[in-house]
Amino acid sequence: MTAYGFIIPVFNHPHYLDQLVETLSRYQLPMILVNDGSNEECSTKLRVLDQSYTQVHLVEHAYNQGKGQAVITGLHYADQLGLSHALQIDCDGQHQWADVEQFLQLSQQYPEKVIIGQPIFDASIPKKRLYGRYLTHVWVWINSLSFEIKDSMCGFRVYPLGPTLKVIKQAKFQPRMGFDSEILVRLKWENLAFINVPTAVIYPEHGISHFHAWRDNVGMSQAHARLFAGMLWRFPKLLKQKIKA
Repeated sequence: MTAYGFIIPVFNHPHYLDQLVETLSRYQLPMILVNDGSNEECSTKLRVLDQSYTQVHLVEHAYNQGKGQAVITGLHYADQLGLSHALQIDCDGQHQWADVEQFLQLSQQYPEKVIIGQPIFDASIPKKRLYGRYLTHVWVWINSLSFEIKDSMCGFRVYPLGPTLKVIKQAKFQPRMGFDSEILVRLKWENLAFINVPTAVIYPEHGISHFHAWRDNVGMSQAHARLFAGMLWRFPKLLKQKIKA
């Protein structure tokens, strides 16, 4: 039996929280808000939402641990709630909330697959971020020996919890921005299939980026290096999977 919920990692993103929670509340599904050590303004807003919506489950980190760790915390909590699938969505206003329905429907139709957003950017995206994404795409294609993952950095996706938590227990993950890419590569290693969903992504007026060029680029480079080493010793297995497919 499938049971769905939402995971929303939050770190100092107060501007769109009310609207996002109000929109998602219409689905009558659990909403796991993970407060990743936010400041007082954002934390207060999260606690108000927790009191205002019966569907909201607020989980709080005492200090900032990174987006990846916030998602991991949310996935474990979703499992404790007895959910089978979790839709991850960011709260910074970048994602097209109207596409939630399509993501859920596809996951219900193909519950064994990972549903991932394939961003369609407008002119608001900074060029450095756009070019940096392509470098990550190349590494993901190399480390997964597949072109199936069109964009590994979009934080709009649906995880089947069983296989995802199994992979999380087996590996040490980059706890910040590199998690989104790393988990998909490792799920591909386990031969999970993906559905890429084109979805509009913008950089909104009140958008706040917590991407730190030095720290996060170093962390992502370390993650790609670990994945490359892992791919090499898994190469025979991955090649066999590719031939069978």
